[in-house]
Amino acid sequence: MKQITIYTDGSSRGNPGPGGYGTLMVYQGHRKEMSGGFAKTTNNRMEILAALTGIEALQEPCQVTVYSDSKYLIDTMDKGWIHGWKKKGWSRGPNKPLKNVDLWKRMSEAVRDHKISWKWVKGHAGHPENERCDELATTAADRRGNPVDEGFISDQS
Repeated sequence: MKQITIYTDGSSRGNPGPGGYGTLMVYQGHRKEMSGGFAKTTNNRMEILAALTGIEALQEPCQVTVYSDSKYLIDTMDKGWIHGWKKKGWSRGPNKPLKNVDLWKRMSEAVRDHKISWKWVKGHAGHPENERCDELATTAADRRGNPVDEGFISDQS
């Protein structure tokens, strides 16, 4: 299996507000950067989407290490919360709706064929790859003409 490292970060200017994600993939010294933004979204959605973008870009089963400064993302994946939510019909329990369901469903599918280790890094602490992802995310958030985040809109209804 190929060994891939994915660094991620999400950003939102206000929460909710304009937001973006940044993803940096590293394989045998080669680096690929990806980013995108939305006119109105949340920081958590962008953190999830940053990791999801990298994982969905993989074209074959890989051994992956994902680095993120989002405890929400890391705990959901590393502690298996996502599996419990799926078993409960994508809910946290009776009368406890789950936010970001669209992204968690995609994540559940995306990780299926890979062996993934989830690693938390402290944000804004000088980690070069995390800082680069933050730059990608904030630049994307600040772009004019970003699309609507339909998943965010759905969460609000």
